[in-house]
Amino acid sequence: MFSFLLTGQSASFGNWADIPSHLIHLTAAFVLALPAGWDRERHERSAGIRTFSLVAVGTCGYIIAVQGNLAGNPDAQSRLMQGLMTGIGFIGTGAILKDGASVTGTATAASIWVTGAMGAAVAYSQYDIGIVLSILNFVLLRWLVPLKSSNHSNDPSSS
Repeated sequence: MFSFLLTGQSASFGNWADIPSHLIHLTAAFVLALPAGWDRERHERSAGIRTFSLVAVGTCGYIIAVQGNLAGNPDAQSRLMQGLMTGIGFIGTGAILKDGASVTGTATAASIWVTGAMGAAVAYSQYDIGIVLSILNFVLLRWLVPLKSSNHSNDPSSS
């Protein structure tokens, strides 16, 4: 771990000039995850502000941490994204609950996955995509619930 001390080589701690940029990316990912996380928290879902924020910041952080090493290697970038998508999907499955014929938590699980995509977009400086994903995530969770509820009340099999 500290072999540079024994060999006389200097340690590579990255470019200190990149720190402000990294902080901006990580903060943006955090802030953009808050609306959906707040909505889930407010409705006492299994995942809330902490989960959504950690998924966004974690995804963003992984990508930022390896961007320099993976530049010019699309296969490695693809493998990183595949791993992140799979891992975030695994986290989302923890929000899905089955009770008899009823399944709940799928919207929360899907929104966790979208939050990871939002964090990735921010890491690649695609702020427009991150903002749109954040807004869509919040709007879909917050305002499409009444449509789902009214749809079930008109369904004769639901009575």
